[in-house]
Amino acid sequence: MSDNTVPASRLAVEARDNFLAHYKNGTLALYELDLRIFFDWCADAGTDPLDVRRSTLERFVNDLMNVRGNSPRSAVRRFQTVRSFYRLAAADEIIDRDPTWMVRLPKWSVDRSTIAWLDKHEMGRLLRAAEATSPAHHALIALMGMLGLRVSEACGARLEDIREDNLGYTTLTVTRKGGKEATVPVPVPLLRIIERARGGRTMGTIVVTKRGNPQTRNGAYLWVKTLAKRAGLPENVHPHSLRHGAVSALVDAGVPMHEAQEFAGHADIRTTAHYYHRPLTLDQHGAHVTARVFAGAAA
Repeated sequence: MSDNTVPASRLAVEARDNFLAHYKNGTLALYELDLRIFFDWCADAGTDPLDVRRSTLERFVNDLMNVRGNSPRSAVRRFQTVRSFYRLAAADEIIDRDPTWMVRLPKWSVDRSTIAWLDKHEMGRLLRAAEATSPAHHALIALMGMLGLRVSEACGARLEDIREDNLGYTTLTVTRKGGKEATVPVPVPLLRIIERARGGRTMGTIVVTKRGNPQTRNGAYLWVKTLAKRAGLPENVHPHSLRHGAVSALVDAGVPMHEAQEFAGHADIRTTAHYYHRPLTLDQHGAHVTARVFAGAAA
C-alpha cells in the first residue's frame, strides 16, 4: 500500500464480516482473500468500499488483470465475490444501491477439451491402483468417484456421519461447498471399501494417513497424482477429474441432467452441463425424436 491509503470505514468492515459469516471452510478462505484484495485496492485508490461507483469497479477488474496478472476468468470469478458482498449489503440496507449493476466484465471461455476427466475404464484402473496401495487410498478414490465428492468433502467425510435410515439405507452426511450439508446414499461396493478403511475405528475421518491423521486437501492431491501415474493415466489428472468423470458417467447411463445436478450438488444446472464431456453425435440429435413424433402424428 502507498502512504496515501484510506482505510475502510467501520461500517464497511462490519458489512464484510457479516458477508463472510455466511460461509465456512474453503469457501470462507477464498472469499476472505477476494475481499482482502478488493479492500486493499480500495484503500490504495483512496475510496471507501461502500462509496464505490460502477466505473470504480471496472477499474478494479482491469487492475486485477493488468496489475495482478489474473486471467479474465479469474478476474470475473473474483469480481463475483465482490458482487455478492454488495448485494447482501444492499439487501441489509447498508447501502441504497448495488454498484455492481451494469459493470462491464471481460469475456472468457474455456476449451473443454483441455479439462482432465476420466471415463469408466480409466476410473476402473484408478480404483484398482488405489486398492493395491492401501484401504485409505481406495476409500479416497471411491468417495470422489462413486459419490462425486469434491476433494475437501471426501477428506472431511466422517465415520460417525454414516447412519442407517428408517428404510434400511446406509447414508453419509457430508458438508458441501459453502457449508451446506447433504445426505447421500452409500452403495454396497462403497460401503465395503469404507469398512476396510475403517480398520476397527468408530470415529474420525474415513480417509486417514499412514500415521492415522486426517488426510488434507493437499495430501489427497498428491495421492491422486501418484495413483494416476501408477494407473497409466494422463499427467493432468487431478482430484476434480474424478468429479467430472462421475457426472459424465451418470449422463452416459441415461440419468437426466437435473438428477445429475442433484447428485453433484450444483446450484446451477449449467455448471453440471459443463461437467459432461461427451459431445452429442448426430445420431443423438433431438431432431430425430421430434421428426418421429410429428411424422407419426401426421400419418
